[in-house]
Amino acid sequence: MRLFRESPSGPVYRVEGRPEPASLRWEMTDGRRTLLRQSGRPVLLARVDEDRGGVTLHRRDGYRSPLPPVRADESRLLPDWQRRYAEWLAASDAGPLYPGRWMVRRSAAFPPYVWGEDFVTEWPGGHLDWGRNGWNGVVPARRLSAPDAPRVKAYRRQAREGTLAPVLLWWITALDGWLLLDGHDRAVAALAEDRAPHAVVLAAAEDDATLAERYAALPAYEEAVRTRVLRGPDPERQRAAWLRGLADHVTSIPFEEARTRAWPIPGGAAEWDAWMLEFRHEHDRDD
Repeated sequence: MRLFRESPSGPVYRVEGRPEPASLRWEMTDGRRTLLRQSGRPVLLARVDEDRGGVTLHRRDGYRSPLPPVRADESRLLPDWQRRYAEWLAASDAGPLYPGRWMVRRSAAFPPYVWGEDFVTEWPGGHLDWGRNGWNGVVPARRLSAPDAPRVKAYRRQAREGTLAPVLLWWITALDGWLLLDGHDRAVAALAEDRAPHAVVLAAAEDDATLAERYAALPAYEEAVRTRVLRGPDPERQRAAWLRGLADHVTSIPFEEARTRAWPIPGGAAEWDAWMLEFRHEHDRDD
């Protein structure tokens, strides 16, 4: 698979050459049911509550990160993680990329609730509560380690040194939050040191057809702004402000995120229900 950056330092990458669907992909069917499948095997089941007030999650062991392990000596060099993670994702046989435009951004700061009350620490279940104060957090794709686990202890030292590699998050529209794809132990280490994890964020970007539609509508909108009768003490100043806002909007269009794509579950609701039964049997055995 080939990866191209649309601009030398921008966050948008073009992916070519990989057949659809992706190895790691979301699938949906009737009854508000969805699942995350990796290499043919579901690793997460989710269902939106009947009252649309949240999402109930069920996960299982077996998820594989699409990134290789980050070595400590490499982390201390503080490379361009945005580009490094994009390249690793393009080379992975277990990742979510499919042909199209993708956003890969560095993000060093989130609202406190993202890694606080909205960080799903329980396993294997979980519930995302959309109804009370909204939910906008992080769902780990695998079981979290304890803060005193040996690997986490090593990462905690890197967190104190300021050399801890960022985690990789994938924005999922259906969750209204992020899926933690890589860096589970690094996230635990950072939080144990009272630091919010730094992150590289992956999201689908709008496709070329959608961009073309939005650009095509701009001339008429600009003409309407230029010819509109404005009432106020300084109408030309108002018009200039409108046009500056339009210019800002134009420059932001290539960087707008698209909805997360999902494919149909081949067996529909019956297949989802069968996987749900298998997940529950696995959970019962673990207990």
